[in-house]
Amino acid sequence: MLVPVILAGGSGARLWPLSREAHPKQFISLFEKESLFQRTLARLSQLDDCTKPIVVGNEQHRFLIAEQIKQSAQPHSSIILEPCFKSTAPAVALAATQALQDYDQDVLLLVLPADHVIEDIDGFISTINEGIIAANAGKLVTFGVLPTHPETGYGYIQQGEALSTGSGFSIARFVEKPDVATAKQYVESKAYWWNSGMFLFSASAFLQELLLHEPSMFHAAKAAIRQATIDRDFIRPNSIEFEKSPTDSIDYAVMEKTINGAVIPLQSKWNDVGAWDALPPLLPQDKQGNACVGDVMIEKSENCMVRAEHRLVVAVGVKDLVIVETSDAVLILDKSEAQQVKQITNKLRDNARKEVTFHRRVSRPWGAFESIDAGERFQVKRITVAVGERLSLQRHHHRCEHWVVVKGTARVTRGEDVFLLSENQSTYIPIGVNHRLENVGKIPLEMIEVQSGAYLGEDDIVRLDDQYGRSAGSTTDNDKILIPTT
Repeated sequence: MLVPVILAGGSGARLWPLSREAHPKQFISLFEKESLFQRTLARLSQLDDCTKPIVVGNEQHRFLIAEQIKQSAQPHSSIILEPCFKSTAPAVALAATQALQDYDQDVLLLVLPADHVIEDIDGFISTINEGIIAANAGKLVTFGVLPTHPETGYGYIQQGEALSTGSGFSIARFVEKPDVATAKQYVESKAYWWNSGMFLFSASAFLQELLLHEPSMFHAAKAAIRQATIDRDFIRPNSIEFEKSPTDSIDYAVMEKTINGAVIPLQSKWNDVGAWDALPPLLPQDKQGNACVGDVMIEKSENCMVRAEHRLVVAVGVKDLVIVETSDAVLILDKSEAQQVKQITNKLRDNARKEVTFHRRVSRPWGAFESIDAGERFQVKRITVAVGERLSLQRHHHRCEHWVVVKGTARVTRGEDVFLLSENQSTYIPIGVNHRLENVGKIPLEMIEVQSGAYLGEDDIVRLDDQYGRSAGSTTDNDKILIPTT
């Protein structure tokens, strides 16, 4: 039995400003309607003897994960929410422990990052089948990608002796991201593979290796799952136990230490879309090598990627640039510096800039909101509520709100009053009054909210009741996350 484990907790920092901490690259539609996460789910449907996947993510993305699984029409998944970030080895340990508990027998785990692009699905399936042979023989398999150029942004795997069963090789060693000269030597030797970050092994074999090499990690994951709670679609491991785990990747914690490691060549083109320079080869290009997405005009330019999300972007006489426009930020980047974007996001975070975390449009389990304008004592937002959904019952201590319905039908709770609003109708919510907004129509509800008051911060929301399992009284993970303007 094959149990896919999808690791969906990454932040995608090198694809800022399109990718943000609250809505990272794996949940964005980079090429077509489906996100990278949904495309990963879709690939699983073609695997034989494949059960529903286990998705490991974090608290911040839980509703994104659940909604995109629902939209994908794939079999319902178990969703494990990591209490805190511990890297990939503890995440897989949670999934392995959960899988043994769910199936009461040993199973094979296919560990896949949620944000990779696999172009040849048939080749991918053939590779996984080769990996199953090796995993059934007791191997801990990773999948290597044949290098096409001396890439410095990937780790490498040096192959050892050929396996006695099936294709693939033993692992001689793992190598961290090299400099250009070293990477060139690796490519020329034909004995090194890019480390894809995909793995296949039995749950028991992985946990045995973990117990041998990282026993504190093993015991922390086991205790966290044993004491987990179930909340709607989510499995919540015990946070106190999980926090006892060391932080480490699968490579460091297990694969570099085991004597049972194997690397099997991936029979498909592969791209982890790790930085902006990885994206152009996946997009249509003009005769000058320019890849353009959105409302873009480009003249006398070569080898550029220009992406416009909200307005016209014009580029003239430029070369080897990445230009990305979003509603609240513009990135202009020399392609050779693509790996440095993460340093920019670190600086944004150090300066408490909201642009590192949120887009102007923020998804919520009930729909989304988008910031339109803000001043010293006011904020304006466009709110969209999905059919049949409703916001939490809440109140504010420092602000009042004005609601104007522009599309659809709203049921409004305001104190003791409950009434309907339709297009072009409005209402006023005074400070301190309990209120709730619901979509009771047959189309998405769209409205404009104008907030005014001395303080408009995100901690001025007291939640009284919520249908999405969020704690009553909570002032974190609010329905509408608001940035203070004072």
